[in-house]
Amino acid sequence: MNKADRLAQALALIVPAALLGGAYISQYVFGLYPCEMCWWQRWPHFAALAFAVLSLFAPPKRIWVAIAAGGILTSGLIGFFHAGVEYHFWEGITGCALPASNGGDMLEAIFDQPIIRCDQAPWTLVGISLAGFNAIISIASAFTIWVLLARKDDAS
Repeated sequence: MNKADRLAQALALIVPAALLGGAYISQYVFGLYPCEMCWWQRWPHFAALAFAVLSLFAPPKRIWVAIAAGGILTSGLIGFFHAGVEYHFWEGITGCALPASNGGDMLEAIFDQPIIRCDQAPWTLVGISLAGFNAIISIASAFTIWVLLARKDDAS
């Protein structure tokens, strides 16, 4: 792999790991529990991370990195849709789900859970929600990875 390919591979590893890490820190440290659409954004990052790790060991490495970029882009597009729901640009396609119960009285478990709305951003920075940041970072990263993979540098 050339330098551009190695940089693309590094981005394919770092971006989903960092965004998932940030999501879990915001959830478990700061109490920003995910809504259903937040979870939709995490799944493609898990897949992207798996493909990026696979690219470390299995040929064709560039293909695995490109597929990882597709997962990152997918998460970013879901984040874009979710941000639009939060900003009330359009209506969401689902109700917001409550976390699953660990057993016991189901009704009591439901009432004890925090209600997480998909159409309200629990946190923003300069007016951009977490879903918005995911959209910006993920979409830009995916295209950057693909541009790097398209470069015709010599193998160095």
